[in-house]
Amino acid sequence: MLTVGNLVILFQSALSQGLLWSLLAIGVFLTYRILDIADLTAEGTFPLGAGIAALAITKGSSPYLACLLAFLGGVLAGLVTGLFHTKLKIPALLAGIITMTGLYSITNRVMGAPNLSLLGSKTVYSFFENLGLTKTHAAIIVGVLFALLVILVLHFFFKTEMGLAIRATGDNDAMSEANGINTDNMKLIGYMLSNGCIALSGALLAQNNGYADLNSGVGTIVIGLAAIIIAEVLFRNKPLLWRMLTIVLGAVIYRFILAIVFEFDVQPSDIKLFSALILVVCLSLPQIRTSFGQRKAAKGGAK
Repeated sequence: MLTVGNLVILFQSALSQGLLWSLLAIGVFLTYRILDIADLTAEGTFPLGAGIAALAITKGSSPYLACLLAFLGGVLAGLVTGLFHTKLKIPALLAGIITMTGLYSITNRVMGAPNLSLLGSKTVYSFFENLGLTKTHAAIIVGVLFALLVILVLHFFFKTEMGLAIRATGDNDAMSEANGINTDNMKLIGYMLSNGCIALSGALLAQNNGYADLNSGVGTIVIGLAAIIIAEVLFRNKPLLWRMLTIVLGAVIYRFILAIVFEFDVQPSDIKLFSALILVVCLSLPQIRTSFGQRKAAKGGAK
């Protein structure tokens, strides 16, 4: 039975996890909404970032350097997908699947094993834990700091000439090209930024979980899309900065819903099923809202 105390604990856990997953959601948002491209590279980039960070930390590197290396690894993965799509003219969906498939083997080579433990290693959370904070509270602070950093950097970047060109490319590819914008290069940069954020999310979550896992990327694209759709259902027609902030909130809400679901004796192996169902519900809400509004208007007109 859910009590107020249990709900508070669940919310704190959902907040810590949602903040870390929000970086993945922001990365998915960059290709899915800004570039209007369905990119499945995320499912390969996420474990790649986790694997790079875990390897770097176990080799004695600073956890912050490990996060940077993970981000750069994601950037390279995004570059590969972008080149497949823009230069080799492979359809975006297929290009992402190809890169995702290849990254499985590359990540396995990076880690040297399907799992890489970080137990006893220094992480980005260690500083705050040494101050006496719990693991959950440390994760919340780190999540807020990284989410704000990424959002602010992207906010200012998309105000630059290059950032505006990327947004224009996503809005209207043909018109952007007619106005002298190198749309292929803009797509490449978008792919790179997107997958860099996703890999960074993988690095932070691996350090929070205490291990990196080769199969951790399965279903991550659904998590990212769910956070985006929840944010768009609750907060419509917002400027770019607010859209990215609401995505963070969407990720937290998504994790909170899952946390409540698992309070009812649900098997952990069913998490992907419930993730998919939550996404279906979120995608259906706008249509349900429209249908309800039309029926209400029809009844009002009949009176």
